[in-house]
Amino acid sequence: MPVIAVLALDGVPGHELTGPGMCFGTAARLHPHVAYELRYCTAPGFRGTGAPAPFAIDTPWDLDGLADADTVLLPGHAAFRDEPDPGVTDALRAAADRGVRIGAFGTGTFTLAATGLLDGRRAATGRQYAAEMARRHPLIDVDPEGAVVDADPFHSASGVLGGLDLCLHLITLDHGTPVAIETERQVFMQLHEPADAEETTGPAAPPAGTRHSLRPTIRWLEAHLGHPLTLSDIADHAGLTVRGLNRRFRAETGLSPLQYLLRVRVQAAQRLLERGDEAVERIAVRTGFGTPANLRHHFQHHTGTGPRVYRTAFRSLVATLTWAEGKNAEAAEPEGPGGTDGGRT
Repeated sequence: MPVIAVLALDGVPGHELTGPGMCFGTAARLHPHVAYELRYCTAPGFRGTGAPAPFAIDTPWDLDGLADADTVLLPGHAAFRDEPDPGVTDALRAAADRGVRIGAFGTGTFTLAATGLLDGRRAATGRQYAAEMARRHPLIDVDPEGAVVDADPFHSASGVLGGLDLCLHLITLDHGTPVAIETERQVFMQLHEPADAEETTGPAAPPAGTRHSLRPTIRWLEAHLGHPLTLSDIADHAGLTVRGLNRRFRAETGLSPLQYLLRVRVQAAQRLLERGDEAVERIAVRTGFGTPANLRHHFQHHTGTGPRVYRTAFRSLVATLTWAEGKNAEAAEPEGPGGTDGGRT
């Protein structure tokens, strides 16, 4: 069973610490073939979490818990501008030397950057801290938007909602898009289960390299969502008959081709609603639904709410958590010219 070690430094925002547990736990609960061991490991000096809901944790794991982990996750924390504890730096570098996958989100990327492991790579942090990271670590190509950055074996993203995007990205790499889609629905909005149980719990897309895999066709399909794709179009790309395509999609994803296409279109609409201000009419066209009415119908069926309500709820939740995260960071801001720079020398 893959081991994911979440490294908690003092003052980690509570939602960033609990988010990975919700995400990976939900994926395992919904899909019997998905399994993770999640460890919460505390760093030297850890006392408890920060805003928005401070709490203490009791865990048997410290930095030694990283020694045999397959993935290490580094959330943000209050003193992210300070030089990391030498034990933290050594543990992260040792993990990198073993080829362990390391993910950082929010201000946790500052700590990973201070180890030198991100030099010459692209990385992301909380959007409000991107310019500061670029100044402190000029050898890192900082993504100003905070989107998920895959610089294998290092992965980084913005920290709002506990690194949800990063966790979903890792789940996609491990178990495929269908598992990530269903996990996102259940974790983020706690929405209704779809009526079709097979759609919910069907197996994920196969790992890369599987013989006769549909993965190239799936990537092509996901890149052409705005086109009026038909079963024949998808079958032609895969070099299969329509009957063979249906059989292979069921075997590899647990969904029919059109069910899979619909799921991915809904997920794309969610992303556009979350990250931009485009009109619903434009989103309907971009995601292949064509009309707002068609988008609303399928969006309601798959998420339990309408596109505009979804956007409003998402913005409200993000605003609340971003405010709390910002207040926590302000409290840790060093005062006066004598404050610690935290940059690596």
